[in-house]
Amino acid sequence: MTPKPSGPALILDNVVKTYGSIRAVDGVSFSVAPGEFVALLGPNGAGKTTLFQLLSGLFVPDSGRVKIMGQDMRRNPVPALAMLGIVFQQPALDLELSVSENLLFHAGLHGMRRSAAKERIAAELKRLSLAERAKDKAGQLSGGNRRRVELARALLHDPRVLLMDEATVGLDPASRSDLLKLMLTMRVERSVAVLWATHLCDEVSGADRVIVLHRGKVLADATPAQLIARSGTATIEQAFLAMTGPQ
Repeated sequence: MTPKPSGPALILDNVVKTYGSIRAVDGVSFSVAPGEFVALLGPNGAGKTTLFQLLSGLFVPDSGRVKIMGQDMRRNPVPALAMLGIVFQQPALDLELSVSENLLFHAGLHGMRRSAAKERIAAELKRLSLAERAKDKAGQLSGGNRRRVELARALLHDPRVLLMDEATVGLDPASRSDLLKLMLTMRVERSVAVLWATHLCDEVSGADRVIVLHRGKVLADATPAQLIARSGTATIEQAFLAMTGPQ
């Protein structure tokens, strides 16, 4: 069992990323603690995807720092990325492979011994109520269950930070709700820091904090109740529209 850290699991310090004249991420700073569920709420084009690309090491920020469990992403990318789990917006399973085969392949990429990987896969599939589907091809699963497999894959190496990038895209309302409930429970059980990116206001009501991102800038970092109170509106959706609507 990984010991609980004394500080934030994820830190962003004045992170900037530009594309020509466009500041896709403009001085973003926030942190996420172990066991905390933080929703990154922003409209399309807000900079959420770019921010996740920086967090996952696909791109390097122009300036600022990203730290995962105290490891600087720029200076020590290997140990930083080893403590990161990601569920991408776009599905990333091989639909012709079985559930177990998909997970074994991913475990191999992390250098896990096959015997240890099989034990871990069995445990994660049981936890996610997918044990009976282990031998089924991924293409035979519903959209909700494919997302659960992708979540199991992200958790195989026991990450301390979990990035969920628009993870409910394409799911029906029941599957969306199930995935959210699962994450809210799991972040406490495993003391994992969860950053959940979404443009859907109904997905953030159960979050510990909501970070509103718009045009690359953080407009708010507050609890859902504080977000509503500060905006003088009645709902999170109204607060969000008041902050990000036409100026």
